[in-house]
Amino acid sequence: MRARKVISIAAAAMALAALLVFSVIHLWDSNEPAHARNLSRPDLTLAPTDRVLVLAPHPDDEVLGCGGVLQHAVALGLPVRIVFLTYGDFYEWSFIRHEKRPVLTPRGVEGMGEVRQSEALAADATLGVPAADLVFLGYPDFGALKMWYEAWGSAPPIRGGLTRATAVPYPDAFRPGAPYKGDEVLNDLTAILRAFRPTKVFVSHPADHHPDHKALYLFARIALFDVAPEIAPQVYPYLIHYTKWPVPSGRRPEETLEPPAFLGDKVAWQILGLSMAQVSAKGDALKKHETQYETTPKFLDSFVRCNELFGDFPAVRLDRQTVLPAESPAGSADGMITVGQEEAHLVGVVAWAVRIEDESLVLSLRLTRSLAREVGCSVDLFGYRRDEPFSGMPKLHISIGELTHKILDAGREVAFRDVQVRRAGRDIRIQVPLPVLRQPQGILATAQMHVGFVPLEWTSWRILEIGGALTGGSEPLARPEARGAHP
Repeated sequence: MRARKVISIAAAAMALAALLVFSVIHLWDSNEPAHARNLSRPDLTLAPTDRVLVLAPHPDDEVLGCGGVLQHAVALGLPVRIVFLTYGDFYEWSFIRHEKRPVLTPRGVEGMGEVRQSEALAADATLGVPAADLVFLGYPDFGALKMWYEAWGSAPPIRGGLTRATAVPYPDAFRPGAPYKGDEVLNDLTAILRAFRPTKVFVSHPADHHPDHKALYLFARIALFDVAPEIAPQVYPYLIHYTKWPVPSGRRPEETLEPPAFLGDKVAWQILGLSMAQVSAKGDALKKHETQYETTPKFLDSFVRCNELFGDFPAVRLDRQTVLPAESPAGSADGMITVGQEEAHLVGVVAWAVRIEDESLVLSLRLTRSLAREVGCSVDLFGYRRDEPFSGMPKLHISIGELTHKILDAGREVAFRDVQVRRAGRDIRIQVPLPVLRQPQGILATAQMHVGFVPLEWTSWRILEIGGALTGGSEPLARPEARGAHP
């Protein structure tokens, strides 16, 4: 009984690791000058016929990313729905600051989740959104990405880091008792999409450094694929967590929010302008999230600017009819489409490119350094087909070491002898036959560097489309022009 009431040592260690992550994300100070203003960015506008859906990983993200959007929507009398993936019950440091003591029992942690829910109700009421328009799913805070990787089909649900629950424990959640599994998240999101039928969806960004933010974008994209073309809203990702951003930090209501310098020309950013009254209301709403504002006021205030910022990476469209020579060296550029040029602060993937070759997906990666015994690289490839449940589609994690590699499918090791990995210095070439991915119409892909189990650097998740668009109501996507030399 005591074991059920007190957080385990493993859970406490997980909380400490998460605290370190939050510290890197939040607790930094920058007086760097803001990036050069780009006045040519198009404006985001809301139409009288719009229906606005805001998907937020945690309570406070809806105000940070979309506090202005919500005010504009309310002023126009538009239907609005805010959906929270979690109750925000994992940020132990904020609980300690708020309660003036550690919160040690699972029920106490759930109580803090309920506090954060109450804060969201108060904050969004400040913006004019009533409680009836807020939906709380109740999935595990700081556990969404683990669900994305591992908890599908017959796999067991994951366990919440501090609540120790394996199913939604909150009685007023959207679906109490829903197991902590990826299938269940998709069920909830598709049900909400079909019931609310949004025309514009605002969701966390794939370049966000917080794992829950990445995961919500990925779950939302699959849900949108599943409901298309029945529902085809435009999608507007918003960025919250990115290293040493926003700059300069702190409340600067008369300044514009600019994207991180590295992402400035890689994402088709749009801006929504806010009046000074709307900026002030957004700041007031943030203060209603008391547990978070007590802990990281300078970070939260950094989003109280005269605009909000939205944009996504273009999907990468691959032509499966292109047939190229199979024998090309690792790092070859012939026919490759550049997916991303990345910035590496430590050890990372600085560029990666893809193509379809002889019914295989070929990836070419350039690293900052060659792989070594202590430094490895991994690539994730999640296939998608509209005519098959996503839970049953392959979800490959290819872990590459100095001499060997292994492949996991949804967290379980598998043997695919047809998957080829070749190394040449700091270049890696990976070839995966499309049948291994079950002939997907699309692939969600990313790569990362790691030491042991500790990730060092990662690329943003990207959508690779094969033989047709999957991105529903997003703006028309042009085939990327960055071709040829790689890297």
